[in-house]
Amino acid sequence: MLSRGMLPDFSPAVIAEADLITHAAVPSGGEIRDLRALLWASIDNDDSRDLDQLSVAKPAADGAVTVLIAIADVDAVVKKGSAIDVHAEANTTSVYTAARIFPMLPEKLSTDLTSLGESQERQAIVVEVMIAADGTVAASDIYPATVLNHAKLAYNGVAAWLDDTAPAPSKLSAVRGLDAQMRTQDRAAQALRTVRRSHGALRLETLEVRAVFDNGKLADFMPEQKNRAKELIEDFMIAANGVTARYLEQKGLPSLRRVLRTPKRWDRIVALAAEAGEQLPPTPDPASLDAFLAKRRTADPARFPDLSLSIVKLLGAGEYVVQVPGQEPERHFGLAVRDYTHSTAPNRRFPDLITQRLLKAALAGQPSPYTTDELAALARHCTGQEDNAAKVERQVRKSAAALLLASRIGTRFDAIVTGASDKGTWVRISAPTAEGRVVRGFEGLQVGNRVPVELTHIDVARGFIDFAVASRKT
Repeated sequence: MLSRGMLPDFSPAVIAEADLITHAAVPSGGEIRDLRALLWASIDNDDSRDLDQLSVAKPAADGAVTVLIAIADVDAVVKKGSAIDVHAEANTTSVYTAARIFPMLPEKLSTDLTSLGESQERQAIVVEVMIAADGTVAASDIYPATVLNHAKLAYNGVAAWLDDTAPAPSKLSAVRGLDAQMRTQDRAAQALRTVRRSHGALRLETLEVRAVFDNGKLADFMPEQKNRAKELIEDFMIAANGVTARYLEQKGLPSLRRVLRTPKRWDRIVALAAEAGEQLPPTPDPASLDAFLAKRRTADPARFPDLSLSIVKLLGAGEYVVQVPGQEPERHFGLAVRDYTHSTAPNRRFPDLITQRLLKAALAGQPSPYTTDELAALARHCTGQEDNAAKVERQVRKSAAALLLASRIGTRFDAIVTGASDKGTWVRISAPTAEGRVVRGFEGLQVGNRVPVELTHIDVARGFIDFAVASRKT
């Protein structure tokens, strides 16, 4: 982290400032709605404690659904220019490594006093989205409110229940009416998703892995699968971020937008499709690309994550840019949306905390707390630090995988080729899920080939895992 310009530890000034904060924010001044009686619930990872958002839905007779998304009011506790804020601005994000989590904010705040924890009354900014029966956003509003998390739910349990492959999680069953509430939210999310997909939102599926520990010792890396509950939250967050971006535009305030520019390497994406026997138009078109991806997912589901990863790399990285009112916004190519910011994770991402401060200024009829030049500098800094955080996480993950394999030199694995170019040939194995370089016998290998390999060398500190192609057993 230090080599990437990030701060792994909180300074004495940050610790002293956090020590003085003894309770969560309490409502003060202005009209703050009391929405504690609504059936708010969170859905996140099983072990997450830095809960940024809750959701609840109100169905209407005409098939419309009003979804309310409550976002933790972190700014009520973390003031602009404070020592805690300066640290958050330096890192701009929490860093999630296999070894340890490095939170953007002191855990006293992010996992407690500014978290929307179960059974805790908290101050929040509510984004209200009315979703018509056809999945379009018919109306929206934003306002401060007091909320109460009635159930801390987990992605996997909710997803299995929604798919009718498991009974309802105990925490869901324990709250009267929450089962019907979650079904309503699921229907609303699917309607939103259908509209986005009709506009060309890309359905990518890259392989993510999660470290598994046994009594505090790293035991394995397991693939993380997308599921219905994760998609539900993703759809609501995209909708909330769109509402937030448009609200700031309407109020005449600048915003920090999240964009994925039209890909410059579209020709390589076209060539990749041609290799699979498909044709894409010569100019970038997200709808055509998504149709190609849908075909490949059906034709070759086992290799689809690797194709997705190749497409992700060719699309390029997302970035933060300043949007000035009246200026034509740049679309997010991957999500197929015109207006998009980051606003729903202020405990974990600094751009979201910036957006929250802009929102609160707009709600109060006050000028922007940041100048356009300040926002432009922050946009560049946040983009850079996000990239640095990703590199830190990837490096630690590689070292952790190497550590798991250190005692298995000479072991044979079945592998799939994930990269093949002049820069090298790479394969991925399972049990544990890890990627390494083929240093011998790689001639003629192509992406997607399945090949037996033998582990030949490990360097834990550098995260190097080397394989040689093994002779096939007869």
